[in-house]
Amino acid sequence: MSGSSLWHQVVLTIAAKRRGVHIITDEISRIPELKKFKIGLAHILLKHTSASISLNECWDSSVRTDMEMMLNRIAPENAPYKHTLEGPDDMPAHVKTALVGAEVTVPITDGKLNLGTWQGIWLCEHRDHAGPRSIVVTLQGTS
Repeated sequence: MSGSSLWHQVVLTIAAKRRGVHIITDEISRIPELKKFKIGLAHILLKHTSASISLNECWDSSVRTDMEMMLNRIAPENAPYKHTLEGPDDMPAHVKTALVGAEVTVPITDGKLNLGTWQGIWLCEHRDHAGPRSIVVTLQGTS
């Protein structure tokens, strides 16, 4: 491996989104330091327990609509949850986050995220009235 070892970390704030699945690939790709990496990894951590992050289909928007529909079937709001203090959408949001996950790692090649043709990074917002979301992006690799 040639080049210098590099590390960079940034916390991105994603503006509040409506409930559903949203593509955030561009927000991650716009990190200026990403261009410095010849080869490496981008570790992306969503710092919340009621939203999730995923690598998935970004070409056909109906995939995101169908994912929201299926997650609502898997973790419905009307289940007999014990945790109800934060509203009817909170506990289902925690279940969805546990299923989908709160982190992904993506290869970096020649200063860009090395994703498949149809892949992108999703923010899955599981709350009806969520606020902004914080994402820690840690870049590591060589120049």
